[in-house]
Amino acid sequence: MQLTATARPACIESTEGDAAARETSQTAKPSEPGAKPVARRDADGMAVAAFVLGLVGLLVMNIVLGPIAVVLAALALWRGTARRGRALLGLALGLADLAVLAVLVTVNGTVVWGIGG
Repeated sequence: MQLTATARPACIESTEGDAAARETSQTAKPSEPGAKPVARRDADGMAVAAFVLGLVGLLVMNIVLGPIAVVLAALALWRGTARRGRALLGLALGLADLAVLAVLVTVNGTVVWGIGG
């Protein structure tokens, strides 16, 4: 058997094939099995952010953090997050932030609250 200049070793061919497979896997369609769409990952992050902002909003800056938590939770649910429970908790906490704000404005005429004095 004679080796010609045009023959390639198998290791080079498999490396090129792996590179092509990596390129196609990076541009994978969401319908392919095993491919996690970017929108789902973003929605999961939004669900967690809504939960954290809603929780923090109960303590400070509920006038800002409450509406942001509600919007992020709604977007996460609309995009079909895998963390649906966390998005629902973020939505509930964001609405609770707005309810606390409404009570504070009604009772004290202010948007801040404090314990004591």
